[in-house]
Amino acid sequence: MRTLGIDIGGSSVKAALLDGDTVVWTAAGPSYNRPATDELVTAVRQTVRWPLPPLDGVGLCVPGLLDRAAQTVTLAVNVPGLIGIPLPQIVSRSLGIDLPRRLWVTNDAAAAGYDIWATTKPAGRLMVLALGTGVGASVIDDGKFLLVDGDSPGHVGQLDVGLPGEAVIGPDGGLGGLEGYIGAPAIAARYATDLRNTVETWNGDELEIRALARAIRICHAIYRPQHICLAGGLGIRLGHLLAPIRRLVGDCLTSVARPGWTLSTGSDDFHAARGVARLVVNAPIAAA
Repeated sequence: MRTLGIDIGGSSVKAALLDGDTVVWTAAGPSYNRPATDELVTAVRQTVRWPLPPLDGVGLCVPGLLDRAAQTVTLAVNVPGLIGIPLPQIVSRSLGIDLPRRLWVTNDAAAAGYDIWATTKPAGRLMVLALGTGVGASVIDDGKFLLVDGDSPGHVGQLDVGLPGEAVIGPDGGLGGLEGYIGAPAIAARYATDLRNTVETWNGDELEIRALARAIRICHAIYRPQHICLAGGLGIRLGHLLAPIRRLVGDCLTSVARPGWTLSTGSDDFHAARGVARLVVNAPIAAA
């Protein structure tokens, strides 16, 4: 099967074309800020490599709250152009083609998690934290997702990880919310440099890292993962901080955590685009 994965993120679009398990190409589009629908359609069109071959399926990652039955997004703070527009319409407008009979929609954390699971096949439960504009999570057991609300194991980005002396409010309005510490907009508001340059200077003692470690400690108690992988535009850039993060997490960690747990990062920015392209293979076939 030849499948196209489109990852509509909070600040840009990424895409991947797969032929079976072979990645034909990946591509990243221009940055945007709270795009309207027409701007979003243009961003997808500018990201995809042309000409497109005939497709057997299209996968789409979208942020926010998804109404799967209506195939629409009901809330997307950072991408308002998605709200209320039928997602198949956005795909067909962007690509200028009739939709293939297979279409699958999910969130970036689930898609990134599936790509990491499919390419590493770890023994035991895998938890992927997608750190970017927002914070999402997926929990996977032997290729099967643990689902609590929609396509997620719960709203990890809204965990209250409040640190003493830090009155941080998350973008959802929640006091101490993880996204208020380590979401990309929150980081941009605290630092004068861009995200990559900011993260390169961190040593592991920053409030963002302490909040992340606290969230991982909570996740050990709730999900008991054997493997934790940090993905997303921020997560993949934390490789130099894995040792201090692990020390913060492991300090008097609950005994229900699985012994020998691992901590790693993803490899690049295209896990979600590749992952949703892989997930399309199992998507139901629409009626002709």
